[in-house]
Amino acid sequence: MNKVSSAILRRVLLLNKRLAESTSTGIDWLFNRDTLIQSGRTWFELVHDGDLMAVRYYELPGETEIKMSDGTVMPIRRRKHAVPLVLVPPLGVTTETFDLLPERSLVRYMVAAGFKVYLIDWGKPGPQHAHLGLLEYSYDMMGLALSKIRKHSGSQDVSLMGWCMGGLLSLLYQGQAKDPHVRNIVTVASPIDLGTGSGVLGAVASVAQALDGPAQLLGSYSKLRLNTLDPALLSLPDWATTLAFKATDPIGSVTAYWDLVTRLWDREFVKSHSTTSDYLNNMRRYPGGVVKDMIKGAAIENLLAKGKMPIGEKIAELDSIESNLLAFAGESDYLVPVDAAEKIIDVVASKDKSFRVAPGGHMGVIIGSAAPSMVWQQSADWLKTRSGLVKLVAEK
Repeated sequence: MNKVSSAILRRVLLLNKRLAESTSTGIDWLFNRDTLIQSGRTWFELVHDGDLMAVRYYELPGETEIKMSDGTVMPIRRRKHAVPLVLVPPLGVTTETFDLLPERSLVRYMVAAGFKVYLIDWGKPGPQHAHLGLLEYSYDMMGLALSKIRKHSGSQDVSLMGWCMGGLLSLLYQGQAKDPHVRNIVTVASPIDLGTGSGVLGAVASVAQALDGPAQLLGSYSKLRLNTLDPALLSLPDWATTLAFKATDPIGSVTAYWDLVTRLWDREFVKSHSTTSDYLNNMRRYPGGVVKDMIKGAAIENLLAKGKMPIGEKIAELDSIESNLLAFAGESDYLVPVDAAEKIIDVVASKDKSFRVAPGGHMGVIIGSAAPSMVWQQSADWLKTRSGLVKLVAEK
């Protein structure tokens, strides 16, 4: 058989193999999609299970290393850092944010790096939770979660790491509680300065500010003023939250399905696609009380950037925060652009504070392909020097 015939035969065999694999994977994608979804696979212990909010503790029992998305392996460090790490997701998303894929899981990475890892699960709000605002989330529920974590870990000191609204909730908690045992805070793409006018949130804030004057005038004679508005009217249903997150990468949301069709033969790719799609298509309802608080305090008055924001009967004094702070922004984030996130460095009173820009958009900066090296590893290295070490601890 000559070289040309051999090449043709190899190509035909390859096409046959890919056709068979595409057929098998396609059937699973259509009828057994749960077998392809890989999110939420890391073992955890439920430390607290409340009416809405829950707290998880993660471990890697029986494993000696974890596999990363680039094919490398990371040995699991069994000697734990003294200060536990609390991961704080934003509202509107599921806990899979930080445990999306076995090879791209922030919780697995941080456990392997030697941290006692806890995660706050904000639960699945329903219409009956529409009244919940920033006070309930950033002070009441956050405070309860930290008390449960301290009891479970045996450590008063904690570190907080939050993405988007999760980082903001961490800052708001500390601004209200002035907790001396919140040693470190890491924020990723958290909105602070909405007065810049840049980015999607900045544009929304500009519109809100423009409409505020007429609304205030009419408010004397009608129910148009924001503080009289029923929070239920501002709640975002789960489908609206899904659209909002997909809008941060509209092109990617469309091209992803074309990628699926052309790579249906690649089962690992289809697993990744199915897992990500399931995550994006199962967002949570956004409580109207939080939307109301953010419109008034952050969008219209831009109080976060000014360092003090009233929340219910309390005031979140971000300018009094002295915890060590590391803040990230995504270089191509159109929802929370760099200048909107960077402002926190000017606001807080921390002596030890740093700001870094990482590749990716609003979601890519925390769960994208570059996140493990540019955000996770840098956060772990920064936290290690500020978290101390304790003796080897037994597996739970």
